[in-house]
Amino acid sequence: MPLQDFVFYFKLGWEHIISADALDHQLFVLALVAIYSYRNLKQVLILVTAFTIGHSLTLLLSVLDVIRFESKWVEFLIPCTIVITALSNLFRKDFSLKSVKINYYLALGFGLIHGMGFANSIRIMLAKDQNIGWGLFGFNVGLEAGQVFMVAIILAITWIVFNYTHVKRLSWVLFISAAVFSLALKMALERIPF
Repeated sequence: MPLQDFVFYFKLGWEHIISADALDHQLFVLALVAIYSYRNLKQVLILVTAFTIGHSLTLLLSVLDVIRFESKWVEFLIPCTIVITALSNLFRKDFSLKSVKINYYLALGFGLIHGMGFANSIRIMLAKDQNIGWGLFGFNVGLEAGQVFMVAIILAITWIVFNYTHVKRLSWVLFISAAVFSLALKMALERIPF
């Protein structure tokens, strides 16, 4: 049944972002959102949707068996995308919406790489399923819902920090981005494929 397929894959997409095993996705979303404040909710939602679009496109192409990737390279490239995103935050001094437009391209492009990470697993599941469309749709809606949930938590914490402490925005961005950079660099070094 299409509804059962939708619910099954929605949960799979949600867990792909929210579960304890999803640290790489969580770090990427944190690095993307770190430069924004709660006042930029619309821009942040567009940003995570760009990531979902890239992620979804790779999944679709993989399920249709148009593209395939070696897992060891994908597992290495995913933390590299986080390192690059965090580094771009560390060298940024201007947080105007005009200056952060590149983040939309990073989210979309790096979403393609992150989509590769789950492509092999979901390809096998969806290939056996007769309702590929419902499965992909459910997974992507679950993925987006998980990201919006994460964004809400991050922006709520940002609101608390900015309203109840004397932490400046630049200090906050540097702290979060440096922490994400360190964790992602460790992950990348552990996953070097050669």
